[in-house]
Amino acid sequence: MSEEKHNAVLSIAGYDPSGGAGVLADCKVFEALGKYGCAVSTSITYQNDIKFYGVKWLLFEEIKKQFIPLTERFEFKYAKIGLIENLDVLSKCIVLLKEYYPSIKIIWDPIIKASAGFEFHSDIDKENLFSILKELYLVTPNLEESKILFPYNFENAISICNILVKDCEPECGNAVDTLFYEGKTHVFTEKKLNGYEKHGSGCVLSAAITSYLDKENSDLVSACADAKKYTKDFLFTSEKRIGYHHAISY
Repeated sequence: MSEEKHNAVLSIAGYDPSGGAGVLADCKVFEALGKYGCAVSTSITYQNDIKFYGVKWLLFEEIKKQFIPLTERFEFKYAKIGLIENLDVLSKCIVLLKEYYPSIKIIWDPIIKASAGFEFHSDIDKENLFSILKELYLVTPNLEESKILFPYNFENAISICNILVKDCEPECGNAVDTLFYEGKTHVFTEKKLNGYEKHGSGCVLSAAITSYLDKENSDLVSACADAKKYTKDFLFTSEKRIGYHHAISY
């Protein structure tokens, strides 16, 4: 007699041994927000919270071998994909997820450059990118990443996928994030938190969005708003570059 599968959220991302980003950070967020988190590593990074030394990419077959056993025990409605080697591997991961969970909603946090300056992706296949966007629920680039991904075709991108552009007006003095969704726009504006930069804060935000989306009756705007609040609280846990995750009332 087979046991009932457990509801969980999934992170497919890199392994950051410092715990500030990647699958370790994602699972910290999932648990703090009352969700059981599972993780599949796409790579092993050589880094700490302030310096990046390099990355070893795992083959897609190694990613798949991590994922398949999870399907026997867990039900995933939402998955977050973070650091990924290239669009080909990203596409294969999406196909794999939807093979086992046809209605799964996928959040992609495109990490093009590490905060320490290491560049992961210098060439983006725009044609392949747009076919991938059709299979995603939400993409969460910062302004620089958005310009690299969509240098001249942003209007086409938001017509086929929800996109949250982080820090989209850096010159205004406030923290401004804009969500483009379902033909509409929602702007989140708050005072910029100078001096509270944290390693992995982008990973924290996208993982928190994934967690809140998995909450019953949650909608995208509310999930983004709640995730921004969680990330702000995370930033205030310390004036140092390392932040802490505390369980909150869910």
